[in-house]
Amino acid sequence: MYKKILLAYDGSIEGRRALREGARIAQLCGAEVLLLAVVETSGGIGTLDGGFVLPISEQIEDYKNILAEGVERLKAMGFAPTARLGIGEAGREIAKVAEEIGANLVVIGHRPDGALARWWFSSVGTYLIKHLRCSVLVAQTEIDDQEFAQLLTGHAEEEPE
Repeated sequence: MYKKILLAYDGSIEGRRALREGARIAQLCGAEVLLLAVVETSGGIGTLDGGFVLPISEQIEDYKNILAEGVERLKAMGFAPTARLGIGEAGREIAKVAEEIGANLVVIGHRPDGALARWWFSSVGTYLIKHLRCSVLVAQTEIDDQEFAQLLTGHAEEEPE
């Protein structure tokens, strides 16, 4: 069914959920995995809690580390992922890379925002659904790493009696 899966990853809790769900689907389908982290350059992104904007060079370095962490998570799950760092608007960059690699599925995390935030910044998921020619999975399943590892191996850890 799916041969190439693009996992959009930002290191957040939601991003980790998306990575786990996408990895499980890739495992079941025997799909190739590409991990993408995007340094956003649009307004309101890349700020610290105090409202200071991080220089782009620092953001790039942070996202390189996030990408490396995601690659290690996938390798630990038995994958040999391709990794890529994008710079720009997340939705556009994800769509561009998905098109370039011929992705059959794009997996993103869901970060609940208020109505004002969705209106002001738009939704990456909405953008992708409108612009991609492949399936989009917006991961919302809550599953921790231990449960996920059990799914991958097909064995539940036995509890001591």
